[in-house]
Amino acid sequence: MAERFEFQSEDISSEAEINDHVEEACDIMESIYENGEYPKVLVKRSWSKHNPIITGEMAKPKAYRWYLLRELKKLAEKGAVIKVIPSRERLALNDPQLLDNTDEDDWDITQKKLFLFSPERIEISLNRLEHYTGTQPEDFQRYILFTNYDMHVEVFLDKFPDAVRPSRNGVQMPAYHHKLENDKGVTLINIGVGPSNAKTITDHVAVLRPDAMVMVGHCGGLRNHQEIGDFVLATGFMRDDGVLDDILPLNIPITPNYLLNVYLKEVLDKYNRDHRMGTIFTTSNRNWEFVKRRTVQQIHMSRSIAVDMESATVATNGYRYRIPNATMLCVSDKPLHGKPKLSDEAQNFYENSKQLHIEMAVEALNMCKANYPEGLPNASIRAMNEPLMGGPDED
Repeated sequence: MAERFEFQSEDISSEAEINDHVEEACDIMESIYENGEYPKVLVKRSWSKHNPIITGEMAKPKAYRWYLLRELKKLAEKGAVIKVIPSRERLALNDPQLLDNTDEDDWDITQKKLFLFSPERIEISLNRLEHYTGTQPEDFQRYILFTNYDMHVEVFLDKFPDAVRPSRNGVQMPAYHHKLENDKGVTLINIGVGPSNAKTITDHVAVLRPDAMVMVGHCGGLRNHQEIGDFVLATGFMRDDGVLDDILPLNIPITPNYLLNVYLKEVLDKYNRDHRMGTIFTTSNRNWEFVKRRTVQQIHMSRSIAVDMESATVATNGYRYRIPNATMLCVSDKPLHGKPKLSDEAQNFYENSKQLHIEMAVEALNMCKANYPEGLPNASIRAMNEPLMGGPDED
């Protein structure tokens, strides 16, 4: 196979021809990568006054081929000239120079990029995804569910018995993949407990450019008129987790994707489930009740309706990496109202809530796929210097 490709879409009229050429471009990228070099993509846009030619390097393009096909097709349909050539020799994962090209602070806002991540960053993240989840990056689907309960995994596997499972036991964040054509299935990842885990997994999942991420966990209810088993949809987050404070200032507002919340609420209404919408207080302190006065003061000021340990972290990284996200939690305890999470009561609650929780989340994601098959609009989390291959709102 030739390891160079040029495609002038202005000379091609049919959609089928465009699809064939974009497929060929991705084949060439994969061949270049397998032969030990990073593929370099050059896109020439005659309609752009300030950035007519944009270039970028890729790594392991097979892992997110569906995304490359979608983004390159959009550019081709607008008349862009697309070239693919070998760039430079791939760095080994144990090469000391690898980390020199992964610094996310190295971002020139005057220069438009092709892709959000450098090839070295992609290499590291995909390797760590395999390590943490026990599954191959190519198995990940466009729609991601995060949980921290084995019981949700059991429900997911009952619903999708053919899902791809971890290849080995004892992985830190096992993943399960209900695979569909064009990667339009659902991946469930048991991320464990705490904001550090939430940051770690979303740092790496982001490289695969999922269309949506949804946190389906449990929370402590904070209001008088909440009951055990009620649901909570986040409309905002009180970031008391601390793990991203040095990377993204606390004064930047973080909100979930509006359409994801619409679909989640439709499903909650369909199943007649009591729920509230409001701010989620995310803490890194599992025993926050032991500093009750201080924490309750923050809860009061933030008007929070529930407390958990992961939601704000997932949402903040969703904002950073331009991934539509939402949070649907189920109230498992009410620590401020004499209803702490005690073993026997908790087990009964889990048994009664686990099935419907996953069912509703998957149903909401299916609504996303039906209404926005090429990805949810993400204008609210796009930047002025957004990468050229940046999702549904590329212009």
